[in-house]
Amino acid sequence: MNAPLPAPSALLLSRDGSRTLSEQLAAHYAALIRQRLLAPGSRLPSVREGASRHGVSPHTIVATYDQLLAQGLVEAQRQRGFFVRERAAPAQRGEAPAASPPDSPRVPVDASTLIRGMLGSGGRHGPGLGTLPPAWLDAPMLQAALRRVLASGREDELGAAALHYGEPAGDPRLREALAQRLADVGVRAAPRQIMTTLGATQALDLVSRALLAPGDAVLVDEPGWSVEYARLTLLGMRLLPVPRGPDGPDLAVMEALAREHRPRLYVTVSVLHNPTGGMLSLASAHQLLQLAQTHDFHVIEDDTYAHLAPAHAPRLAALDGLKRCFHISGFSKILAPGWRVGFVAAPSDWIERLIDVKMLASLTTPALLEQAVAVCLEQGLLRRHAERVVARLDAARGRSVRLAQGAGCEFVCPPQGLFGWVETGVDTEALAQRLLDDGWLTAPGCLFHPDRQPSTRMRINFATAQDAAFWRDFENERDAMRR
Repeated sequence: MNAPLPAPSALLLSRDGSRTLSEQLAAHYAALIRQRLLAPGSRLPSVREGASRHGVSPHTIVATYDQLLAQGLVEAQRQRGFFVRERAAPAQRGEAPAASPPDSPRVPVDASTLIRGMLGSGGRHGPGLGTLPPAWLDAPMLQAALRRVLASGREDELGAAALHYGEPAGDPRLREALAQRLADVGVRAAPRQIMTTLGATQALDLVSRALLAPGDAVLVDEPGWSVEYARLTLLGMRLLPVPRGPDGPDLAVMEALAREHRPRLYVTVSVLHNPTGGMLSLASAHQLLQLAQTHDFHVIEDDTYAHLAPAHAPRLAALDGLKRCFHISGFSKILAPGWRVGFVAAPSDWIERLIDVKMLASLTTPALLEQAVAVCLEQGLLRRHAERVVARLDAARGRSVRLAQGAGCEFVCPPQGLFGWVETGVDTEALAQRLLDDGWLTAPGCLFHPDRQPSTRMRINFATAQDAAFWRDFENERDAMRR
């Protein structure tokens, strides 16, 4: 197993006199803040804790924080400590800073923090990341699929794919293959009901824009996907969090919220929920669809982790017959993060509206990549690759679960899929900062709540959390917090 990377510069302090200890520490924390690895609102260590952690005097920590205050990166709150400030975008020379419109929605900064961790670990190990390790992906398979498309011999079609805009609804070959793929999981959708997108994230955005108007109420899972909270907030929606358990949402809470607020939409992950790994039960799915019918709201079902899940797992769109449900998925999680190919299967009377919104957002989508994904589906390449990934993930999950439980953690939901939702017994936001200093990127529980409430839980990625060195550091830092 890999050993953790050397700790960041704050733990490799030089005493050669070229820079003071406080200057080195200030540079370390400033870099973390500017990279958004310490999000606005994060609390810095207390003076005593910082002195102990870095092996310096309390006076050095005070001098460090004074420098960060002078740079405008932190703020002091009386009797509470030092906190990372929200930084406004710099104004052009001679311009006054732009004022935010009154009552404009404030996008949760947690989302950008999580995305930055997802897109690149900055040289750190990532037990909390949201993707599969690059070594698990099959680059030769992707190259072979592209070669097949390029060497297909259909020069007229290839020219259209490579040199012109694709069809607004998406590549017909891929939509045919997707219709078959959806049938395999019980979702009956004709190719004309399917529209391709730039990943599942764009599909979520396009459906939201087609269905909603600013001020509409939207039901969301809690805990849930921080980026989805931020995206809906940016669109001006009112979020109605519904507690999410191992078998699905708390239906009593959902019914009370629906009766009082008349939501237009519920956004959920039915299968291998992020971050809990929970699976919607058949009974919960039936009751949920009854509530949607009674209170007249639509459902977006995000099936991003479909390729890691059993085909027989209940899908709302299968039970609903695509009447109120919009079924969304993509391929970046299983093929490669850079392959931004997604899709939505929609009720027949909504598909033309969605195509209109897509054209305004991105004109079309890359037909060349879509045809390569179609090849992966048609030739069984994706199915065989997914089977290999699932087998490898099962083994990794077993190791990660044993290590987590050995470190005194408990799983809130049965461990399955890519993610585990772990009870640690300490504030995981503070713990995440300590582990960051040890070279580990984690995903504290506060990132998965709309209002950033403190949490003793964290999300782990079973594929990237199987390093015993991480769990040793986890135990050391957690125990230090308890003392």
